[in-house]
Amino acid sequence: MGRGGDRLRRAVRRRRRGAAAGLAVAAAVLAVGGTEAQASRGSAPPSAKPPPAAAVRLVSAPVRIADAATVRLLRPGDRVDVVAAERGEPPRVVAAGARVSEVPDPDKGVGDGGALVVLSVPRETARSLVGAGAVSRLAVTLC
Repeated sequence: MGRGGDRLRRAVRRRRRGAAAGLAVAAAVLAVGGTEAQASRGSAPPSAKPPPAAAVRLVSAPVRIADAATVRLLRPGDRVDVVAAERGEPPRVVAAGARVSEVPDPDKGVGDGGALVVLSVPRETARSLVGAGAVSRLAVTLC
């Protein structure tokens, strides 16, 4: 091949480089713009997992349960519902599915009757437990 063959090869190389550069730019645009385009459509693909729920911060809430014998049945890690019982009122659940974090020895508890148990609950539930414990007798049921 003479001069014509060399020109042809150079032309093919230039076009190949141009095509490669164009494909690289297109890939970069798709990689960056893919998530934005998906977000602008408003719907996630069916295989996408839902975003994780916001973590709820738990606090330790010491609670005096009216029946000390019931508290002796509890162990750390148990799940309990705390029920408030007032005279003349139907019982109400104050905390559902609370995790028992500690069951102090009976001699460590101070107070009149009942027994102490420490529960891990969200802050709002801890406030409800304190309020209910001040005006009513509290009981637990194992979940």
